[in-house]
Amino acid sequence: MSHKIITSQTLYQKLVASHTVRRLDEDNVLLFCDLHLMNEYTSPQAFAGLHDENRKVAVPGQNVSVVSHIIPTDPSSIRIIHDAASALQATNLARNCAFHGIPLFDTNDAMQGIEHVVAPEHGMIRPGMVVICGDSHTTTYGALGALGFGIGTSEVEHVLATQTLVYRTAKDMRIRVNGTLPVGTTSKDLILMIIGQIGAQGARGYVVEFCGTAIEQLSVEARFTLCNMAVEAGARGALIAPDETSIRYVLEKCPDIVGDTRDAALAAWKHLYSDDNARFDKEHTFDATDIEPHVTWGTSPDQVLPISGKIPSPDSVAADVRRSAEQALRYTALQPGATLAGTPIEHVFIGSCTNARIEDLRSAAQVVAGRQVAKNVRAMVVPGSGAVKIQAEAEGLDQVFLNAGFEWRKPGCSMCLAMNDDVLMDGIRCASTTNRNFEGRQGRGAITHLMSPAMAAAAAVTGMITDVRKLEPAHV
Repeated sequence: MSHKIITSQTLYQKLVASHTVRRLDEDNVLLFCDLHLMNEYTSPQAFAGLHDENRKVAVPGQNVSVVSHIIPTDPSSIRIIHDAASALQATNLARNCAFHGIPLFDTNDAMQGIEHVVAPEHGMIRPGMVVICGDSHTTTYGALGALGFGIGTSEVEHVLATQTLVYRTAKDMRIRVNGTLPVGTTSKDLILMIIGQIGAQGARGYVVEFCGTAIEQLSVEARFTLCNMAVEAGARGALIAPDETSIRYVLEKCPDIVGDTRDAALAAWKHLYSDDNARFDKEHTFDATDIEPHVTWGTSPDQVLPISGKIPSPDSVAADVRRSAEQALRYTALQPGATLAGTPIEHVFIGSCTNARIEDLRSAAQVVAGRQVAKNVRAMVVPGSGAVKIQAEAEGLDQVFLNAGFEWRKPGCSMCLAMNDDVLMDGIRCASTTNRNFEGRQGRGAITHLMSPAMAAAAAVTGMITDVRKLEPAHV
């Protein structure tokens, strides 16, 4: 009698194996995709290619579209995209979705929002899935034990035609974080710290699995932030094994998972973890106990410091990143040796697929309550979706922000990137809850400092980058 040898697997390897239609060679597989999310700016050429070959979408029901990057977020009752090129993108997406029977969260849909906020809140993301999208921050869904990653336009066309993807497998990295995050710090501070430690290319070629006691204590929304920004370390994916916290979230969002379906799902999800003897290609371990709020000083997410830190001199950094540091300091107009705390800001943006969920808005509102936005500062809050906006308004958070002098806007990607009406002017320094601080990301010549929602709120009411832990109690 022959015995099949069963080798230990990582969670990533299990997910790939369960979705492999065919192994193509040593490094590539044909991967089945449970859900394909589309937006207005990476799909037009894919649909055009499909139509040129007279092909149809293979499984329309496993594709969903969201208009989010190009839409205006001003509070007017009806949204009108005035930019002609952007309006054409939205119109083409609506026409293509209607033709192929693909569900669409269109410009004025009440539940419209950022794709990576909309999908999980509507129960589209479940443990064990493979989810793809023409957007790099699809890694967000790893918070629920789903393998999510971004793809290019040619790959979008292939998925539309076949619901499969030619996929080059990645290496495995495990990042263990133990301890407990101190009061005043968040998962945004944690991931900024990690990126600062391992570098913007530190996880290149890897799918990262986060684990450890600090990760287990995080809410699902905090885990979304963590997995969302793993791509800023070069990761091709990010995962957290499903546990009681994430499974409870999924069941609350998925009313269709009941009875026998629920029993089958729970049984399947029990196997979504890395085996004890599974081998990772690389491992890192961090302690959350002493993490401070973190803020970026440069033009890459790994150019980051704790709030108590001082801007580094290019001479003090490694030779291979020295030129980048010099250029970053020229762009941000900061001086080596200066403290981050106390740096004046002119704009505050709370939003994006990284930090625009209800938990993020609650965190910022708690800081803002009883205070006023500082003079010469423009501050805005952009909820991540229509559902988040409705919930925030039901809780009175909108009034907290409005009373303090914030703008309360409609959902969308907004000022995360300069693809819509919300663009910063040259030289404006912004405290931002987004995921990227590249040159020109929020507008040509604009300067971006990444931080948590609470830290951004503290900057808004003080007019400078401020350690939120040191704010005096507000007089409410």
